[in-house]
Amino acid sequence: MKKSLQGYKTREAAREWMKRRGVTLEDIAELVMLLQGDYIEDLTMEECIKNIERVLAKREVQNCILTGIQMDVFAEEGKLESPLQEIIEFDEGLYGCDEILSLSITNVYGSIGMTNFGYIDKIKPGILRRLNNKEDGEIHTFLDDIVGAIAAAASSRIAHTRYSVR
Repeated sequence: MKKSLQGYKTREAAREWMKRRGVTLEDIAELVMLLQGDYIEDLTMEECIKNIERVLAKREVQNCILTGIQMDVFAEEGKLESPLQEIIEFDEGLYGCDEILSLSITNVYGSIGMTNFGYIDKIKPGILRRLNNKEDGEIHTFLDDIVGAIAAAASSRIAHTRYSVR
């Protein structure tokens, strides 16, 4: 398979898998707006989405999305061996592999991504709150952090291109 064709398939698969898990670009854009709206007065949802798309265009981000969602799906289907099954199923607090995977996304646009990620991971607004809801039977141990990391990276990208001192 040609390298460029594989990249296209990876990009499309990552977007499709997120969509199937109930995550839209608009959901992520709301997080970006939360992170950057106080600092950039004329920030629009369209600009947020454009920056999210730039983050999603990176192969390392696509790989994180595919890996994380697959782990969540395996846990939902009970296909992991114990104790990993229970660790991911219940999103144990000391299991940091989901955050470590996501930190590779936050670092794409510099260290500000880590502080954005830490903040949004702590308060869990919008789509992150829904993804952390255990009552629907879905497991999003990895996906909630990945979505937060994408928002943090897009916010960092905006900050680097549109930063203004108040």
